[in-house]
Amino acid sequence: MSFAVSLMLALFAGLLFAIYLFSQKSKTLSRTTLFGLVLGSFFGLFLQLLFPEQNSITDQVLSWVSLVGKGYVGLLKMVIMPLVLVFMIAAVVKLENQGSLGKISTLSIAILLLTTALSALVGIAVTYGFDLNISGLVAGTRESAEMATINNKATVIADWTVPKMLLSFIPENPFADLTNARPSSIIAVVIFGILVGLAARQVMREQQELADPIRTGVNALQKIIMSLVKMVIAITPYGVAALMANVVANANASDIFNLLTFIVASYVAILIMFIVHGLLLTVAGVNPKTYFSKIWPVMTFAFSSRSSAATMPMNIDVQINQLKVPPAIANLSASFGVTIGQNGCAGIYPAMLAMMVAPSVGIDPMTIEFLLPLIGIVVVSSFGIAGVGGGATFAALVVLPTMGLPIEIVALLISIEPLIDMARTALNVSGAMVSGVITNKIMKGPALP
Repeated sequence: MSFAVSLMLALFAGLLFAIYLFSQKSKTLSRTTLFGLVLGSFFGLFLQLLFPEQNSITDQVLSWVSLVGKGYVGLLKMVIMPLVLVFMIAAVVKLENQGSLGKISTLSIAILLLTTALSALVGIAVTYGFDLNISGLVAGTRESAEMATINNKATVIADWTVPKMLLSFIPENPFADLTNARPSSIIAVVIFGILVGLAARQVMREQQELADPIRTGVNALQKIIMSLVKMVIAITPYGVAALMANVVANANASDIFNLLTFIVASYVAILIMFIVHGLLLTVAGVNPKTYFSKIWPVMTFAFSSRSSAATMPMNIDVQINQLKVPPAIANLSASFGVTIGQNGCAGIYPAMLAMMVAPSVGIDPMTIEFLLPLIGIVVVSSFGIAGVGGGATFAALVVLPTMGLPIEIVALLISIEPLIDMARTALNVSGAMVSGVITNKIMKGPALP
């Protein structure tokens, strides 16, 4: 290990210690997380400016920094499946009115799909307003290489149909799904947890002497899992610092500048959808300011990790403890939100790309004949989009061919994908939490404090 690498790692260690000292004074996770995000960004920028022509040094430093960032994401992924399974079983066992489970699920999914349709409309409007098109987009070496990967992904989903997608939700092998073996594994585990919970309720009715032991055991498991989740969430500021250092250090300034208009338009669309979330909450009788202040730590991690799935433990924890959403609703909305109705990745992004590409094949994108099918396809294709970095690519690969449009634009924009994907992921997670909060209000749950 060279002296330069050792020096940079010592600096990063000092950065982590500074976050620790700040956490002791702040005592607030959201402020500490923001502090970590800022320090990590500055560290990544410092690496890029200090070693502009020495990528090997930067790569060595980031390989060690990734121990913190990827390690943290790995720990969060570790608790996702146990959290979903145990909480879904507990939610059904503790549910006073078993019939309300179907209503909760229907409402959660309906709200997710509604916000996805609205996000598609926003993407369409912003693309039109900015007059975005594919002229001027030049395929460089990186984009050309990426096109091969894009074509492989397109081949994988070429025979993707709605019936196949619905069948993939069935937990044929729950043990495999607990390892997250499939893109639909989380929904499958949700369904398996609900079925186990229903079976437990049946046993409680038939053998009443087992009712109390079942409730006690489920409650104990639930508290153990939540204790584990809190342990992992406590190290969020350090993980965010490492993740942002990696993102900023690898950012390509020339790519960002060349595609600046698309980046700005994407962020404008995402900002508008956050405002739409606030308006929907207002209509539901929830104070948007209170909502956004409470979800800030979740948004920060979603932004830096680019993974809706990895954000699930924080999502559920904040819904239950900060937004006062019952566990059953919080778990369902967070779980469904990972693969259904992602406002940023499955809503805004494919709609914008379709609007940009359509004129190149002689289609007027502002006709009703084009817009209505586009919105419908965006909503339907939002089912089954994996809640990890790159989910937007799969969404685009479903929407564009279905609309009869070429997919090359996906590769042409690949260089700036991580920069936009951070904000898209935050919007995805907010959409899931909005679904939980509004469902709770409709079910006449407690109001936000």
